[in-house]
Amino acid sequence: MNFDDTPQEAAFRKQARDWIAANAPKELEAELSRPSIGRIKLDHGNIVDASKAWQKKKSDGGWACLHWPKEFGGRGASPIERVIWQQEEGIYGKLGGVFMIGQGMCGPTLMSYAGEEQKKTHLPPMASGEHVWCQLFSEPSAGSDVAGLRTRAEKQGSDWIVNGQKIWTSGAHYSDWGILITRTDPNVPKHKGLTMFFLDMKSPGVEVKPIKQASGQQEFNEVYFTDVRIPDSQRLGAVGDGWNVSLTTLMNERMSIGARLSTGFQEIFDFCSNLVTENGPALDDRAVRSKLATWAVRNSGLKYTSYRAISSLSRGERPGPENSIGKLVAGPMLQDIAMFATELQGAAGALTDPAVAEAAGQFQAMVLSSPSGRIAGGTDEIMRNIIAERVLGLPGDIRVDKDVPFNKVPTKGR
Repeated sequence: MNFDDTPQEAAFRKQARDWIAANAPKELEAELSRPSIGRIKLDHGNIVDASKAWQKKKSDGGWACLHWPKEFGGRGASPIERVIWQQEEGIYGKLGGVFMIGQGMCGPTLMSYAGEEQKKTHLPPMASGEHVWCQLFSEPSAGSDVAGLRTRAEKQGSDWIVNGQKIWTSGAHYSDWGILITRTDPNVPKHKGLTMFFLDMKSPGVEVKPIKQASGQQEFNEVYFTDVRIPDSQRLGAVGDGWNVSLTTLMNERMSIGARLSTGFQEIFDFCSNLVTENGPALDDRAVRSKLATWAVRNSGLKYTSYRAISSLSRGERPGPENSIGKLVAGPMLQDIAMFATELQGAAGALTDPAVAEAAGQFQAMVLSSPSGRIAGGTDEIMRNIIAERVLGLPGDIRVDKDVPFNKVPTKGR
């Protein structure tokens, strides 16, 4: 495969590069250039505000959500143009993390299932960064089994009344809107009684409680619903067809996470290139070189697998189960790299203060935050099941509750 730019692609690249050079928030360049894993923190200013300002500028210039149709705030660009933009945006692309869930997961779901008026109303402000969206799926009692959810929605006139709880909702504390999957019929098997909605996160009865993580950050939240009223016009898909609707979200989620989840490879390569241990330069150690070579191959494979997925989207295809591969590889790789770098530091690996720790303590922070990457968007075990059953065609797991009405599934004595 030839990855050189065609004349048209070269012209697009120059246009993008020139626009970024003239419009990028250069005042943030130093902070964004620092190696980082997880949510970016600014020394001065709020990351959400900075992200919204950059997204709005991109939108005004015609560079937001490049692959989206123009009528929804995008550019109608080709997959390769989207890749070129990401390459040229560079460090400023880190400001897009705030919008990953909305633009990468909620947006495609609305495009597939919302009415035309709803699309025209909600997609442009999502693309411009005016509105931030979150995804309300996981629940305390369901674990990795999304279909085991218990948040219920009951029809009352032309509205639905929602009660229940969601957990591990990324960005809920600063989101304006969210997509929500609920149980509307407990008398049928768990996958058949679900219905999807979208709602204003400022609706009466919605309560968001941030969860403090081991890393000190607060990216995830608990969200409680108490008699929350949602109009039927905000339903996505048919009543009882929520599981099918959710597959669009979940497949896009795994593609977005697998494509964007940092592996830490560049950080570990730079670190080892400059590290001198008690036995000499780290790169003189055959074991270190072997580790770096293995991670380099995986990192390259993830990049080009992501490009293949983008090409599939350009043909109008829904992201497939193959995208679970990217997430399954990237999550453990990030954790392995973090642990290896910390071990290379010896006793100094216990230091976490960025002012005194080697590599500004980035690998220590990575050790604390990396486990979430193996859970968010589906655990490693779920990813392996998806790959085994849907990609390789292996026999499925035995599921004793598959055809049992949800209200008959035992909840005690496990």
